[in-house]
Amino acid sequence: MAKSKNYIAVDLGAESGRVILGKFDGKKIVLEEKHRFTTGGTRLNNTIYWDAINFFNEIKKGLQKCNNSKISAIAFDSWGVDFGLIDKNNHLLENPVHYRDSRTDGMMEECFKKVPREEVFERTGTQFMQINTLYQLLWMRINQPYLLKSADCLLPIAALFSYFFSGEKTSEFTLATTTQCYDPLKNGWSNEILEKLDIPRKIMPQIVNPGTVTGKLMPFIAKELKIPQIPVIATASHDTAAAVAAVPAEGNNWAFLSSGTWSLMGCEISSPLINQEVLKNNFTNEGGVNNTFRFLKNIMGLWLVQECKRSWESHGEELPYSALTKETEKAKAFLCFIDPEDVSFLKPGNMPKKIQNYCRKTNQKVPSDKGSIMRCIMESLAFKYRQVLEKLEEMRQRRIDVLHIVGGGIQNKFLCQLTANAIKKSVIAGPVEATAAGNILVQAIATGELSSVKQAREIVGNSFELIRYEPEQTDIWEEAYQRYKNHKLNGSGTPAHYIRRN
Repeated sequence: MAKSKNYIAVDLGAESGRVILGKFDGKKIVLEEKHRFTTGGTRLNNTIYWDAINFFNEIKKGLQKCNNSKISAIAFDSWGVDFGLIDKNNHLLENPVHYRDSRTDGMMEECFKKVPREEVFERTGTQFMQINTLYQLLWMRINQPYLLKSADCLLPIAALFSYFFSGEKTSEFTLATTTQCYDPLKNGWSNEILEKLDIPRKIMPQIVNPGTVTGKLMPFIAKELKIPQIPVIATASHDTAAAVAAVPAEGNNWAFLSSGTWSLMGCEISSPLINQEVLKNNFTNEGGVNNTFRFLKNIMGLWLVQECKRSWESHGEELPYSALTKETEKAKAFLCFIDPEDVSFLKPGNMPKKIQNYCRKTNQKVPSDKGSIMRCIMESLAFKYRQVLEKLEEMRQRRIDVLHIVGGGIQNKFLCQLTANAIKKSVIAGPVEATAAGNILVQAIATGELSSVKQAREIVGNSFELIRYEPEQTDIWEEAYQRYKNHKLNGSGTPAHYIRRN
């Protein structure tokens, strides 16, 4: 094997996109962030869009910064559910719409008029969230039928950018499984659900496995950037799937928490788990690497923190995360709690006010300053993680001994410790850049530099610092957890899980 191989991971997130150069020498991987750019939503009239053309140009800037390196391949990863539509002339019909746009309000109920909730779950095994691709498509079928009629192919976000750079239209397996249009038992798109909702099956792309070489960099891009026509690989293209591929875990009694804008908590299983208990608890089966599924739950995550920070900074105040963390640590513990899944927190807006309103409606003390609001978020997230972990153990009938946390959220060491306290289990945090590492290591498997995911995880353990957190003050946290479980809305608000089930 050559002494070193270089790969490019384009990691697209809800807050930022990064072009990352990964240097792999066979034993360790070193990541270099070459370019970072803001993503976020752009509101035009009453719709929130992703600015895909700007993202394309920013990615090219990142590739230009890598043109002095000998690159073996490139791959793209992103969040799920959102997509772009391509017409028969290979044109993008409109900028992709942001999942936090209000167009999917009421679409789940509209869907269930034609396909019962139980049938949707039986055929897809997917968690019910109004942001899912299925409900976005249903909205388009009702309100923009001309766009669906003009469309030749639907491409999830990472697949869309892979197409922009290679010209090949495919959807990688891990992304396809997040749409709620995929049937994991039939290993393909759910023709039954699409037909019942009158969503054209012809627009659904070919599905390829993680680690498939789908094409090469398009000639005009290679010429413009003065780089070779390197292979374009469909990695584990859903960002969480890539992150889980890089979890440095051993054995079977572990769970993962991918901590970022969203928190995704679950475990790896060999086949989808679809039954009434899973439906009741609103868990999901998403594709993973090496013929696995990620049995998990989506939790609102650090979006709550990000929106609070945005709100406070909109008044001209500069607030680095480090300063907010200091205020959080000083605030009184267990003053009040929120349910991070409450539907009121889904949309952009004045998050501090939303949290205060929630506490008011639930007859709790109302947090009045930044520190107490942040502490409320952190403790509530930690307790939500425990609730999900307990359900995970119950449904799988297997004890979990350790929680591996990966992603940007591990930089908040305070939250990592709170999580260990709440779940009363060991927490291993790292790596921060799990998604990029997983993206690149799946590329290395595709090009023959690695033989398996097991080997890739060993590489991660050799390459990055891991921090272990042990639970503290468990008696105090146990008492507070019971309070958290018992806090209820008084009728003036509605939890998100109730909206999704009715």
